[in-house]
Amino acid sequence: MTDKVAPSANKSKSELRAEREERLARALRDNLARRKAQSRARADEGSEKKDPS
Repeated sequence: MTDKVAPSANKSKSELRAEREERLARALRDNLARRKAQSRARADEGSEKKDPS
């Protein structure tokens, strides 16, 4: 049986912090894009209901 070492075991605190910040920034961008898409879909849905033609 082999001992598994966490991939972050050999990284410095600054490297871990930078990776965390990149991960969080990516999550924020993805969240913003998702929310914009939801907002656009709601706006399109609202305009379809108002415009019966």
